[in-house]
Amino acid sequence: MDKVLTQEATSKRIKTKNWDIHYNEAGSGHPVVLVHGGGPGASGWSNYNPNIPYLSQHYRVLAVDLPGWGKSQPVAYENRDNSGALAELLEALGIEQAAVVGNSMGGASVIRLAYERPELVSHLITMGSPSGVPGIFEAGGLTEGVKVLERAYFEPSIETIRALTSVMTFDSSNVTDELIAERLANTLAQRAHVDNWIGGHGKGPMVRLNQEMIPTIKAPALLMHGRDDRVTHFTHALRLTQMIRDSRALIVNRCGHWLQLEHAAEFNTMVDRFIKDNPPN
Repeated sequence: MDKVLTQEATSKRIKTKNWDIHYNEAGSGHPVVLVHGGGPGASGWSNYNPNIPYLSQHYRVLAVDLPGWGKSQPVAYENRDNSGALAELLEALGIEQAAVVGNSMGGASVIRLAYERPELVSHLITMGSPSGVPGIFEAGGLTEGVKVLERAYFEPSIETIRALTSVMTFDSSNVTDELIAERLANTLAQRAHVDNWIGGHGKGPMVRLNQEMIPTIKAPALLMHGRDDRVTHFTHALRLTQMIRDSRALIVNRCGHWLQLEHAAEFNTMVDRFIKDNPPN
């Protein structure tokens, strides 16, 4: 039976060289770092709380709040460095190598970490990650999901957060009133995060990916994507699979942008199996 864990009991924070980072930690074993997406109210706990109990039975799990989100320090767009913050976190905790798992913006962040600091990454796992260039289905501009996300930042309310959580999933029954309330509370708790996001709006992508560096990634990669993702089209996973040598794509039908929440049981077992089938060096 999965452990019963709470946000409060697993809450930790650490001061690295440049960042004040909050994270939730549970379990022991090979480190698995879970990195959230870039929506309002996102945090390590809110994006991964259905996954932490299972994974922490096998691994040392760290669900990170990136600077600019959750309970970590605010940061302006110009100073944001997600992959650098993750590298500093691992170094400050004395972790030599970890499996890194990222959803959406978090996926792009761990891809960058895998090519910038390859010695720190034993496994690369993404869900709904962009590939760094617009896909053929995004030639007309922003996707439906990104438009809803932007509105939730500019007008945070129960209604806009409900719309956001609904567009992130294939089946809106997966969106509970509790999840909506939690995301709104997280958004309003750190107004500086919202103001900084709005201040960076239109200046560029949340995470820039270097197309020449992605093919240098050597870590085994599992690139998961919902077939019905309305934020980032699943063809991005196929493109990344073409670029990363030791990679495989998993496309899940009847699944939106939050694969780890909508198909939590499958996600949990796939991550566990992938790490065990590719033992760390």
